[in-house]
Amino acid sequence: MTSTDTSSPSRLQQLRELSVVVADTGDYDAIARLRPVDCTTNPTLVKKALDLPVYAELIDRELAWARTQPEANRAVVDEVADRLTVGVGTMLSALVPGRVSTEVDADLAHDTAATVAKARKFMAMYAERGVAPEKILIKVAATWEGVEAARQLQAEGIDCNLTLIFNPTQAIACAEAGAFLISPFVGRILDWYKARGQVPATIDEDPGVKFVRGVYEEFKKRGAATVVMGASFRSVDQVLALAGCDRLTISPDLLEQLDQSTGPVERKLAPVPREDRTIAPVTAESFAADLAADAMANEKLAEGIAAFAKDLDALRNDIAARLGA
Repeated sequence: MTSTDTSSPSRLQQLRELSVVVADTGDYDAIARLRPVDCTTNPTLVKKALDLPVYAELIDRELAWARTQPEANRAVVDEVADRLTVGVGTMLSALVPGRVSTEVDADLAHDTAATVAKARKFMAMYAERGVAPEKILIKVAATWEGVEAARQLQAEGIDCNLTLIFNPTQAIACAEAGAFLISPFVGRILDWYKARGQVPATIDEDPGVKFVRGVYEEFKKRGAATVVMGASFRSVDQVLALAGCDRLTISPDLLEQLDQSTGPVERKLAPVPREDRTIAPVTAESFAADLAADAMANEKLAEGIAAFAKDLDALRNDIAARLGA
């Protein structure tokens, strides 16, 4: 890594000229320091927030609310988790000029109606706290039920971030549903292939990088308005290999590395002309068939949902312990 000097712009500065940089964190101090356009919050990050001084007043207030309830049961614990999620998101929304992605419960990933209901609830809670709807993205796992929920929510003016994208049909279905943004997972795709001994010789052969490049090109050819946001990066090289992608969500560690290094950053992705084509839309049947035929996508989607649900359970358990429930 080359140290930053005063005469050369950092790689992070150069990357900002090519892509919208998003922080893949809810770390208040890191966001304040690194100045991303957007950021995210989820149960893992909210659980970590329980031990951060900057969120102490919020946590004390929500736990105090819980103690005013007749009993500290599961419903109260779940409500505190929602209130903390929106509370952390509200604080982060004041730090970034753009959006805060707020994750709907992963255990609702296969329930369209429940996902829509939770998204509406989150938006109402943000509105009560004075946060404008254009500051929030509702983050939903890209199951078929999640895609259908996004279709409904987008029609209501609630913008969605469809996450855990590993397969081209998944991505296209999200665009056809009118999703504001998708998050294809670069690093987790690479992880799957490396675990099977398939290590790419160059960054251009990285299967996660190739996947995002392909999705980006297909979206531009279709004239899709859906934003492509590369996510789940394992290295600076993966990030730089997608310079020019609409958005890139990057962990604080990699943001720091980019900020502390210099050297040229080349555009790797650029819009291509729209093509007039007749394309059959993705259906529930074609979606299911394509994912079933894609072992990597099928496995990583299920694994990702399970991991997000586990994190949510951990947050709820932590809240319950603090309440003595």
